[in-house]
Amino acid sequence: QVHVVESGGGLVQAGGSLRLSCAASGTIFSLNDMGWYREAPGKQRELVAGITSGGATNYADSVKGRFTISRDNAKNTVYLQMNSLKPEDTAVYYCNARLKITPWGSWRDYWGQGTQVTVSS
Repeated sequence: QVHVVESGGGLVQAGGSLRLSCAASGTIFSLNDMGWYREAPGKQRELVAGITSGGATNYADSVKGRFTISRDNAKNTVYLQMNSLKPEDTAVYYCNARLKITPWGSWRDYWGQGTQVTVSS
């Protein structure tokens, strides 16, 4: 069984910062890409930032220069440092982990339960 758990959301004023954390645990043979997605009310879930096991990163245009994704492979953990937050960053943020639970299995995506980020103007 695999668990993906996010933490670090909350309420912050515009211009402020938050740091999200996400840890994958359980029966994990190999962990590949990890990423952060967000879903605002009335909108589709979108990719915010992703990071490969080798550390290559990609970002949505709307967060480039403000958000930084990083990971600790020894801890199966990914982080999202969010600076200069804007009201339009308000959303539920979800962590995604692509992993195998056995050497012969296929890569599968696992999701966390989400953490609310609210940015007030």
